[in-house]
Amino acid sequence: MKNEEKNLSPAEEPELIKNVGSLQELLRRASGMSAVSETELEDAGIAENIPFPFLALVDQTEMKLALLLSLVNPNLGGVLLVGPRGTGKTTAVRSLIDLLPKTKRSLCFYGCLEEDVEAGGMDAVCPDCAEKFGHGEPLSRLEKVRLVELPLNSTMEDVVGGLDPRAEVHDRMRLKRGILSRADRNLLYVDEVNMLTDQVVDAILDAAAQGQYTVRRGAMSATYRSDFTLIGSMNPEEGRLRPQIMDRFGLRVIVEGLKEKADRLNAYQRSRAYQENKRAFWGRYWEETRLLRDEIQACRDGLNEVELPDQAAQKGLELIEALEIDSLRAEITLFESARAYAIADSRKEVTLEDVRAVAPMALRLRQSPFIEDYLHDQNSETELVLDTLDGLITGSGGGE
Repeated sequence: MKNEEKNLSPAEEPELIKNVGSLQELLRRASGMSAVSETELEDAGIAENIPFPFLALVDQTEMKLALLLSLVNPNLGGVLLVGPRGTGKTTAVRSLIDLLPKTKRSLCFYGCLEEDVEAGGMDAVCPDCAEKFGHGEPLSRLEKVRLVELPLNSTMEDVVGGLDPRAEVHDRMRLKRGILSRADRNLLYVDEVNMLTDQVVDAILDAAAQGQYTVRRGAMSATYRSDFTLIGSMNPEEGRLRPQIMDRFGLRVIVEGLKEKADRLNAYQRSRAYQENKRAFWGRYWEETRLLRDEIQACRDGLNEVELPDQAAQKGLELIEALEIDSLRAEITLFESARAYAIADSRKEVTLEDVRAVAPMALRLRQSPFIEDYLHDQNSETELVLDTLDGLITGSGGGE
């Protein structure tokens, strides 16, 4: 950023970061930039969505790492941020807007993709797309991933879709898409996820499990794709999260307030600079943000080349066994996040240190005392049944 734009002397001008060895190195270096009070510009009175820069977030290393890993690898199951109010959870999620990578969007009404043909042959796509693929024409294009928010007061019609009121005005019936459909191949963010109604939670669970869902209104029905990365935040003071949806989140991050006075002061100064002039503050971090976005895209593109060696896999399985975690999503999250962590460090093979780095986020909040007690009671009852049966058989045999 030029000095005349910032009114800074050369000594005060922050050094731009242009070359880094990995995504992790960039995150460490850029997060240490200091806040600068910007000069005021004339207000045009026009609203503009300028998110707080991700790299301007103070500390909260685990939260930032978890969110970045979810962008690198959509298969790790999303992120749940748990912590008290005012700790930057929502700010962090919304700051991802400038970092979102690109993904394939189908050009077909039915959502056909090249990978469908590669996996299932020509019969896996519609006749028009089969013909286009045969002629070497593309079935998709690259588009930026979007952040789709699900408001707390959303109705079922908002979430899954329903009859289009504009069509009803003209005595016609047409279904409109809901938020879950618009979230397909995007990030779906649910703030205060523990406050959602059971009906909405059930709809999210069904869509997340199947990657699609069906809407029926009278004689009309439609099935929509809904393969999304789920990100949620919650304050545990406001209520617990249902176990069904808790299990859907891959990484679980405990977000606490900043402990050091210097960090809290730095966070205040950055917040004030952002509020005084959002565009100027955003501009200070733009070069680093752009570099981070490119790093994320490169990591995402190279993720398929990352291998999980047997040694790392076995140690991960031993850890899950020792913790007595039943859900198979524990392995999926642990290994997929370890792969993302490795490629973020420009490596194509997972190490034990990668598994160690992501294990707390992947495995915490997965143990269930209730289930343990329940299974213990059931096992005791099973033993009682078998012992009683053995006694009856033995007694019957002795009588003969």
